[in-house]
Formats: sequence, structure tokens, C-alpha cells
Amino acid sequence: MSTEPLSTFESSLTEIGVELVRTSTEEFESTLAPLLDAPAVGTPLPFADVSLPADVETNPTVADLEAARTGVTAAGYGIADYGSVVVQGGPAGEEPVSLYADEHVAVVAASDVLPDMDAAFDRLAEDIRGGTGRAVIATGPSATADMGSLVTGAHGPMAVTVVLLEDA
Repeated sequence: MSTEPLSTFESSLTEIGVELVRTSTEEFESTLAPLLDAPAVGTPLPFADVSLPADVETNPTVADLEAARTGVTAAGYGIADYGSVVVQGGPAGEEPVSLYADEHVAVVAASDVLPDMDAAFDRLAEDIRGGTGRAVIATGPSATADMGSLVTGAHGPMAVTVVLLEDA
């Protein structure tokens, strides 16, 4: 894969105040550990040789979601020119895990970083035709200026970190 989308993705994330942490599958556990503030909730990760630590609740109740400080989900793909991640919905509860906690940690494979929104819409269309019809496109921390000054965390996480799984 060309490094251009990855470079653009990193720049776009920096512009919106999102930390990008690069890691390999071998280093994933040690990379993730300092990003987790307990209590943490998550959804199973679909990447080979990568899983969440045992202390991350992967079958959270509403009470677990409300108490969570960190939510960890896979991102089906990233959108380089916006620094967005696409969290695909499913029975594991990906959407609430990405939205309830104060910090969202999105894990995306480097090979799943798309260059732009056109490519993302093409992929979304494929997903919908394939039966994965729900997705949240998240671009940075939740923020609103509806009441005057900018407020973060109004309707979602106050902070976002993207963990990029480098391809072998």
C-alpha cells in the first residue's frame, strides 16, 4: 500500500486533536495498556493475533457503558483526508462502546485506511449490499459550539486515540 494515505491520515488526525499510535500485532497489548483508563469496555477485535485484555468488559451492560472511562472498538476503515474512522455497527454493540466512554480508542488496520470520502462511500455501499448496514463515521472527539464556546464530550467521547495496526 502507498504510504500517502497513511501520511495524510496521520496529518488529518493531528489537525483534529486525535493521537495516532502505530503498533504491530506483536506489540499491540503493550501499546494498548497505557491507553486504557478503567473501567474499560470494548468489542471483540476482528484482527488476527490481536485481542483485548481480560479486564476490558466485552459484553457491557448499560451500567457498564455509563461507568466506562475508555471504550475500545475496531474501526472497519479510516478516511485519510478527514482523519475519520468508520465504526461498523453489529450485534457486539460497537456504536455504544464508541460513544459512551470519555475516551474512544479506535483500532484500524493500516491496509484499511482509505484515501478520501469517495472511497469511503464506495466501501459503505459495498458494506450495505453485503448486509452491514450500520456505521458511525467519527471525526475526532465529540464537540459542539451550539451554546457559544466549544464544549467537548457533549454527545460522545471527549478524547479519541487511533491505534494503527501496521501491516506485516
